[in-house]
Amino acid sequence: MAPRLDFSNWWTKDAQKGTPVVVKMENPTFSVVEINGADAAFRPVEKSRGKNAKQVTWVLLLRAHRAVGCVTWLATVLWALLGAIKKRLIHGRGVVMESESDKLEKGKLLFKIIRVFLVTSLAVLAFEVVAYLQGWHFGNPTLHIPRTSDLEGFLHLAYVAWLTFRAEYIAPAIQALSKFCVVLFLIQSVDRMLLCLGCFWIKYRKVKPKIDGDPFKSDDVEGSANNYPMVLVQIPMCNEKEVYDQSISAVCGIDWPRDRLLIQVLDDSDDESIQWLIKAEVSKWSQKGINIVYRHRLVRTGYKAGNLNSAMSCDYVKDYEFVAIFDADFQPNPDFLKRTVPHFKDNPELGLVQARWSFVNKDENLLTRLQNINLCFHFEVEQQVNGVFLNFFGFNGTAGVWRIKALEESGGWLERTTVEDMDIAVRAHLNGWKFIFLNDVKTSILVYAYHDYLYVHLKSLEFSQEFVKSVNFQVPCEIPESYEAYRKQQHRWHSGPMQLFRLCLPAIVKSKVSAWKKANLILLFFLLRKLILPFYSFTLFCIILPLTMFVPEAELPLWVICYVPVFMSLLNILPAPKSFPFIVPYLLFENTMSVTKFNAMVSGLFQLGSSYEWVVTKKAGRSSESDLLAAEERETKSIEQQKIHRGASDSDLIEPQKFMEHKEAAPTTVKKTNKIYKKELTLAFLLLTASVRSLLSAQGVHFYFLLFQGVTFLLVGLDLIGEQMS
Repeated sequence: MAPRLDFSNWWTKDAQKGTPVVVKMENPTFSVVEINGADAAFRPVEKSRGKNAKQVTWVLLLRAHRAVGCVTWLATVLWALLGAIKKRLIHGRGVVMESESDKLEKGKLLFKIIRVFLVTSLAVLAFEVVAYLQGWHFGNPTLHIPRTSDLEGFLHLAYVAWLTFRAEYIAPAIQALSKFCVVLFLIQSVDRMLLCLGCFWIKYRKVKPKIDGDPFKSDDVEGSANNYPMVLVQIPMCNEKEVYDQSISAVCGIDWPRDRLLIQVLDDSDDESIQWLIKAEVSKWSQKGINIVYRHRLVRTGYKAGNLNSAMSCDYVKDYEFVAIFDADFQPNPDFLKRTVPHFKDNPELGLVQARWSFVNKDENLLTRLQNINLCFHFEVEQQVNGVFLNFFGFNGTAGVWRIKALEESGGWLERTTVEDMDIAVRAHLNGWKFIFLNDVKTSILVYAYHDYLYVHLKSLEFSQEFVKSVNFQVPCEIPESYEAYRKQQHRWHSGPMQLFRLCLPAIVKSKVSAWKKANLILLFFLLRKLILPFYSFTLFCIILPLTMFVPEAELPLWVICYVPVFMSLLNILPAPKSFPFIVPYLLFENTMSVTKFNAMVSGLFQLGSSYEWVVTKKAGRSSESDLLAAEERETKSIEQQKIHRGASDSDLIEPQKFMEHKEAAPTTVKKTNKIYKKELTLAFLLLTASVRSLLSAQGVHFYFLLFQGVTFLLVGLDLIGEQMS
């Protein structure tokens, strides 16, 4: 048993320093004595536990046990990492390299530049390790360079020449670039702080758009339906076999007068079997009295923008005042229109009402947790603050209601970029239209999936096969679970705005809006949040920081590496407080994603081929357990009320049989594989090399940051974050 620690001797030592004390008593029988201290015979014996051999042994054993535990934990983590690398590189024959699957081979130039930095850093590291072993001291910015006459040998001369060249030519350039990036970093940090202060003010004052009374209420009961405006609902989709029927049924369930509502199903699918299924679903709801139409384009150009523009060209659209847009995987609540359309009444300048998204699979893996932090900050802070103070934000492309007049006056949907939603929002803002963001109105997604457990359970309850097919998995919005899908999504989201900025800049300058609105669009909306953020994040933390390890004269201060980034990460996590334990992974992962964002920003700004790519984000078809049980309970009650018999006519089995036939006829899905990303792996080795160099200079914080950042790049480069296909 380990001995008990006693710290009482720490303060008893000072108490034993005797001070002169004079004691006086009346009628004393003894003389006055001056006491300078305790007698040696009565002085307490000072016991030093450190002198006990057994106790020393216990302390050493305890420390050794802790050290062995730490070493064991590190060894376990390292072994697991090496095992994952082995599976990827040695046994992963099905693993695809990024360049092999990338037809346009985007980012080749960036990869070459990073590779040059890596080779140069390895050469410099080997050179300086030799110098370190020779006993030369380097790394001090105030280093006194010895004269060549004091040294002998070619290696000594080369090392002195390198120190001189580094101090006179390389260091000033790196210092200038680092100062420029630090200034941009501070400006962007101030912008984030102002947004957070605005969000705090909105929460404190409880500011939000309100509806006064019931705008559609009328004393005339028979004519009350005429008070509802004409609303057009559009559902653009493309090969959405998993979610098409649930999204259509959810939109058809919106609480709105049927004669004041028209639903357009805009199908761009190139698979005839999926087209047939969507047509059958539309026909089923049309027979139930729902005003719904099916549209399919023969010439599929312009992606989603072309699909929406084609639908708006119909003659009957002129009879409608508003249009609500939902992507194929979104589920509007029945009261969605009643909570959004009333904001347009008595507000003729309002052009858009945007609802917020929610996410079902935010806790699925580490990747989804980190995405949830960014998206919560985007909706809770950026869009809400901009909507309250500026009446402008970027349209999210779905879950929003537009005034058709605003779309027409702004030029309609254009096919010039892959971010058609941001394009129409900017043009509408330049035309004087205002936007409203409803943070308390959340839309959710309908995901279709065959859940094995539920299927077996429903069969055991003797539910019909048709019901098993028609169960609605109502879940919140889904975010990418694999790094490949998330990477492609972020590339489109960051290349499109830069491409749009090139196209919109002349229109912004020539527009008749105020100078403040022009400055907000150019400086804040586009440059600061779309261009500067990925530029300084990649340049400062992925290029300059590792280079400063080889050029100590340009070393970055500690507050740039540690204090400010951690503080900004805390601000980003505030809208999602449950994600606080992931603050360090979030900081490291954001720096890792800066490579993709920087590459996308450059491709969009200079109109490279990859900026025109449109990749539909893959859906995993997640559904929560509570949603499954709720759907089961609702269907159980419905069956009991309707008293459905076990027998069924032949006509009732036609649709399920046809559905199963199309399902069997569908081509087999190609097996998915994880990928290896060259740029991320190259940067991982560059950062790890710089961390080794920082050890020679005894730079603690720099070493740990570079080490963990390099490991993060390594995990991402091997596609070990997110969904594992194997």
